[in-house]
Amino acid sequence: MNLGNKNTFETNQKTLAAGILQQAARDLRRFHDATGPLEQELYLDAYSWVISHDCSWPFSFLNVCHLLNLTPEVVRLEVLGDAPAGFFTYWSRRCQRAGRSIKSFLNHAFTPRRSTRAVDPVPLTHLPIT
Repeated sequence: MNLGNKNTFETNQKTLAAGILQQAARDLRRFHDATGPLEQELYLDAYSWVISHDCSWPFSFLNVCHLLNLTPEVVRLEVLGDAPAGFFTYWSRRCQRAGRSIKSFLNHAFTPRRSTRAVDPVPLTHLPIT
C-alpha cells in the first residue's frame, strides 16, 4: 500500500467513525422519549454503544474515540447530556403509568357502588299535613 492509499484509508476510517458517533448522538437526542418499540430499540442501541467499555471490535465507542483523538469520558458526558436521562426517564414514566393504572383499578374495585334505584329528590316537608 503506498502513502496516498494509506492516507485515503485513514481519512475514510475517520469519516466513518465520525459518522457513527454523530448517528449515535442523533439517536439519543431524537428517541429519548420514544414510545414505539422500534424507536426504543434505536435509543437503547445507541445508549448501550456509548456506555460500553468493550473495545474488541473496530468501531466500538472506545475505538471510535481513540481514532478521532477524543476522550471517551468527555464524549459520553456531552452525548448523554444531550439526551436527558432518556433511558431512566422512559422507565420511570412506565412505572408511573403502571402505578396510576393499579391505583385506578383498586379505587374502582373497592369503592362502594351507589344504588341505581331512583330516589324522589323532593323533600317531604312541602306536603300538607292532614
